[in-house]
Amino acid sequence: MKRVYLLLTLMLSGIVGVFAQNNAIADNEKTAYLKVITQRADKIAAVLNISDVAKQEKVRDIIRDQYNSLNDIYTERDANVKAIKEANSADKVAAEAALKEEATKTDDKLAKLHKKYLSKLSSKLTAEQVDQVKNGMTYNVLPITYKAYQEQILTLTEDQKKQIFTWLTEAREHAIDAESSDKKHAWFGKYKGRINNYLSAAGYDLKKEGQEWEKRRKATAKQKGN
Repeated sequence: MKRVYLLLTLMLSGIVGVFAQNNAIADNEKTAYLKVITQRADKIAAVLNISDVAKQEKVRDIIRDQYNSLNDIYTERDANVKAIKEANSADKVAAEAALKEEATKTDDKLAKLHKKYLSKLSSKLTAEQVDQVKNGMTYNVLPITYKAYQEQILTLTEDQKKQIFTWLTEAREHAIDAESSDKKHAWFGKYKGRINNYLSAAGYDLKKEGQEWEKRRKATAKQKGN
């Protein structure tokens, strides 16, 4: 009996030890992640030209907390998706319905978080600074792409420029909530496809425009080299 009791004690101790080890690993990963997103938020806040150090730190914390909250939403979604697939492995229809419902719930959470986040930023920053934060969170794809379209197609009308900017802005609104770099770029890719179709319908030969742009860039680089 004592031997059985001893074995049970050892087993329980081992289980507790595993849980403690797993918790320690999880805590370490969380600490490392918080460090990464704090540094990322610091870089974004640093270019806003905020003279008040305390205010800049508050803005930094708002950005950091947004990254953290987004990560929590996607982590929970991934766990739920895994559970749904395991529970409905033999029923494809039920699995698809449950996954669709989970996707809707995730989108709702993201929409609410998005609104709260922009409200927090707007309470501390100007509209121009909020745009800078959005660009910082999306690798400045909007200004870079908008500039590239204007350099590639020199005959764009003001209405066409406005439409391009509107779609890129819409893409950025989605991209700031995306879970990874690839997903952020994918949103811009989707809208760039829409822009290209729009320009093609307007009569632009995008392949030819791209070739002519490349010639101009090479010529400019050659002149600078001389």
